[in-house]
Amino acid sequence: MGVKGFVEGGIASIIAGCSTHPLDLIKVRMQLQGESLAAPNPVLRPAFALNNGGAISAIHVTAAPRTSVGPVVVGLNILRQEGAAALFSGVSATVLRQTLYSTTRMGLYDVLKTKWTNPETGNMPLVRKITAGLIAGGIGAAVGNPADVAMVRMQADGRLPAAARRNYTSVVDAIGSMARKEGVGSLWRGSSLTVNRAMIVTASQLASYDQIKESILEKGVMGDGLGTHVTASFAAGFVASVASNPVDVIKTRVMNMSVEAGKAAPYSGALDCAIKTVRAEGPMALYKGFIPTISRQGPFTVVLFVTLEQVRKLLKDF
Repeated sequence: MGVKGFVEGGIASIIAGCSTHPLDLIKVRMQLQGESLAAPNPVLRPAFALNNGGAISAIHVTAAPRTSVGPVVVGLNILRQEGAAALFSGVSATVLRQTLYSTTRMGLYDVLKTKWTNPETGNMPLVRKITAGLIAGGIGAAVGNPADVAMVRMQADGRLPAAARRNYTSVVDAIGSMARKEGVGSLWRGSSLTVNRAMIVTASQLASYDQIKESILEKGVMGDGLGTHVTASFAAGFVASVASNPVDVIKTRVMNMSVEAGKAAPYSGALDCAIKTVRAEGPMALYKGFIPTISRQGPFTVVLFVTLEQVRKLLKDF
C-alpha cells in the first residue's frame, strides 16, 4: 500500500506539472522582474542639460526606470521574442522534479495519513494533516532540489542577454554543467528555501484539500465526485499560493543567481536576498508573480487531485 501511494502521487504530479509548465515559467520570469543584479544590460536613454540661454550644454545617458508587467504581457513577450517552444523551456526538469519531489511528498503523506487516521471515524485531525504535510514536503524537497535549481535556471535563461545565457540542452546537461563549473554543492543552492516552501505548500495544499473535501462530504453539499474534487482542489491551490509566494520569490532569485569565481555572490543567503529585495522594491515584491502563481497553482492542484482520484480508482484492485 505504501508503494502504491508513491506511484499514484507520482503519475498525478507529472501530468499536473507538465500541463501547467508554461504558467510556472511565466511566474518565474515575473518573480525576477526588478532584480537589478539579474539585469546586466539596463535599458539606457539620453538626458540633456540646458544652459541659461536654453542651449544644450551636455548630453549624458541615464538608465531608464524598470517597470513590471503582468503575466499576459510576459507571456506574449516570450512568444514574440523566443517562440512558442520557449513556454516549455525546462519541461524536462519539471518531469524530473515531479518524479523526485512530488512523488516523494505525495507518497510519504499517504503513508503518514494511513498511519495517523483514526480507524473508528476514518478521519485524521487537521493538526496531524498539517504535520504530515510538513514532514512529507520537507523530505521531498531535499530529494528534488537539484531538479528544482535546473528548472528555475532553464526557465529564466531566455530573459538573459544572448552572451550570458547558459543554454542548457536538458535537465541532465544543466545538472552536469552546474556540478562541473560550480561544484556539487550548487545543486542544493537555495535548498533551505526549497524545503521551507515545500513544507508550506504541502501542508497547506494536501491538508486543506483533505479537510475541505471531508467538510463537503460530511455536510452533504455534494457527493464524492468530480464537483467535490474540483472545488476542494481549487480552494487548496489558493491557500497554498498565498502561504508560499514570498518564499517562492526568494527561492527563485537565490537559485537563479550567477556566482563567478573570485567574486562575492549577489546574495549571501535567503535572509540577505529577502532584505535586499524588500529594500530595493518594497514589501509587495515578495508577492511578485502572485497572479501567475495562483493561475498556475489553481489548475495544477485541480489537475493533480482530479488525476489522483482517477488513478486511485484505476489502481484500487492492485
